[in-house]
Amino acid sequence: MTSTTSTGVANTFESTLAGVTVRGKAHSLSAWFVLALRLMMGVAFTYAGVAKIIEPFDARGYLQFATVANGSPAADLFVAMAANDLFVAFVNVAVPWGELAIGLALIVGVLTRLAAFWGAFMMFLFYLGNWDVAHGVINGDFAYMLVFLAVAAFGAGRILGVDALLERYEIGGQTLVEKYPRLDYVLG
Repeated sequence: MTSTTSTGVANTFESTLAGVTVRGKAHSLSAWFVLALRLMMGVAFTYAGVAKIIEPFDARGYLQFATVANGSPAADLFVAMAANDLFVAFVNVAVPWGELAIGLALIVGVLTRLAAFWGAFMMFLFYLGNWDVAHGVINGDFAYMLVFLAVAAFGAGRILGVDALLERYEIGGQTLVEKYPRLDYVLG
């Protein structure tokens, strides 16, 4: 995970948001930890997806009752979702197959940023649905959402992943990302 700043110093990174600049220096082992996070989330989501594909999965009861019982601030939205048969049918396919696709993409390191974005989105919805704030507003779902965002931010697919190969693939003397810069939002 080598990133450079305008000074060209290896293993440093910086970002400016709303006029505030933060800087950091990565440890030489950082790449291994970023890879471990990517693989951990990949295996977790692959397992969750396969389990939901093998066992009958129906989101209706969860959407309708669990979110109300746990006091989710989005309970009314989830109950409305449960009342729509077409939406429930979509969720019953999208959740298990989405988890599987996200998990496999992370394991292989392909379309990593895209997979991590959708993983973070799913974890945000799970966070709202599993509303357990007995120990504070930060729970496992929220933490996993942040792990997905870190995987995306650090370009974890470039570390022993297919994304590294795709980014270097040349078309007409230009790398794929140079020719199509928006691919940087899904690869890496």
